[in-house]
Amino acid sequence: MNTILMFLIAIPAIEIYVMIKIGQNIGAFSTVSLIFITAIIGVYFAKLEGLNTLRSGVYNLYKNKIPLYEMISGATIALAAILLIIPGFITDFFGFILLFPPTRKIIINSFLKRKNIKNNERDFIEGEILNKDKKDKDEL
Repeated sequence: MNTILMFLIAIPAIEIYVMIKIGQNIGAFSTVSLIFITAIIGVYFAKLEGLNTLRSGVYNLYKNKIPLYEMISGATIALAAILLIIPGFITDFFGFILLFPPTRKIIINSFLKRKNIKNNERDFIEGEILNKDKKDKDEL
């Protein structure tokens, strides 16, 4: 709980500090314009990447494969869109990192390796059930 509270206080404080420093160098109007432009461009690319991920997930379902990567990728794209909508340069940076497919794939693969989730591993025992009553009736 304390870490969440720390993030809720620290992230806006850092964002405001960075916006003030950038605003001193390029001007207030340019800084605000840049924040709006990155939000608009980011949401547009999040929409495109989301549609590509959805298309890939449907293709995997058509091939009778579990679209695990696509589900995690879709959640990552949604998080990237949220980070891009939040005003600030640092959240935009992390949002764009999550939005691009090569970096997203690296992040997702490291997450999956850490959680020991394997897509092709199945835990089951193959067996056969014999009906004992049927054998007894056949013998009589």
